[in-house]
Amino acid sequence: MHTQVSTFTAGSDLRIYFKLAGVSMIWGGTFVAGRLLSSDLAPLLLAGLRFLLASVILLVFIGVMRVPLVLPDKKQFAQLLLLGFFGIFFYNLCFFYGLHYINASRASLIVVLNPAVLGLASWLFFKERLGTAKVLGIVVCMGGAGLVVISGNRTVLEGAAQTWIGDLLIFGCVLSWAVYSLFSRNLTRVLGPLTTVTYSIWLGTAMLWLATWMRGEASLALVESLNPQQLLSLVYLGGLGSALAYIWYYDGIQHIGATRAGVFIGLNPLTAVICGALLLGEQLTLSMCLGGGLILAGIYLCNRPAFQLPGRK
Repeated sequence: MHTQVSTFTAGSDLRIYFKLAGVSMIWGGTFVAGRLLSSDLAPLLLAGLRFLLASVILLVFIGVMRVPLVLPDKKQFAQLLLLGFFGIFFYNLCFFYGLHYINASRASLIVVLNPAVLGLASWLFFKERLGTAKVLGIVVCMGGAGLVVISGNRTVLEGAAQTWIGDLLIFGCVLSWAVYSLFSRNLTRVLGPLTTVTYSIWLGTAMLWLATWMRGEASLALVESLNPQQLLSLVYLGGLGSALAYIWYYDGIQHIGATRAGVFIGLNPLTAVICGALLLGEQLTLSMCLGGGLILAGIYLCNRPAFQLPGRK
């Protein structure tokens, strides 16, 4: 019986690892999809459309699959408002406006701090144990991701006037994602990943559209002018990059914890580089491949305890 339970747990963890790897691949692809849209749509309008589409897809999925949504109480609703604000609204605000001051490569280098911030916050607020393997895995993963980003753009560390504003805004993304990842733990246990993601996306989308309307950036004419390739990119951003990826990511946090799930974010720049090489004709270098190997090694080190055989220490 003990062996069967251990085998089931290992198989369950493996399923989660595949989901989290899929999430990172999807999020890496959003950089390519976003590039096809960013030149024609204002940042807030783009973010609002992305999550409006995600909201509709989630609503249709819940209706078709007849998934019962648990009605949150006042305390849970306040927590969902917090998640919607930091994970959807504030994150996108920092991200899109941060890119007005720094390029995407420099922003990616800052976002690589995500696993370290998640691990530190998990240790501080939730007493999640950080062993030597986890710390080493986070450091190796961050180093590999940094190598991938710098290899793709040698000028990534060159700063201009007001660069610090962009750096600060993108670091706001890192902090926002840490809040979104960590303070959902109790909610996902009670409401489930799908319900938690759905409510947080709906609330965050309402905040985005309110801000878009207040800034006068809501324009139906701009949306109607999008070509088929741009519309497909928008569907990718809303359907895969938001609805599906957020649910899988929360599912990973619920099963293996924020630190071990967060380290998979290191795959984002690697996937973005591969997508850029395949779809945009960008160069793939040996340094990028080496960085990719370090990312995979870091993820393995951080999740290594899950692969130990029963009875081993």
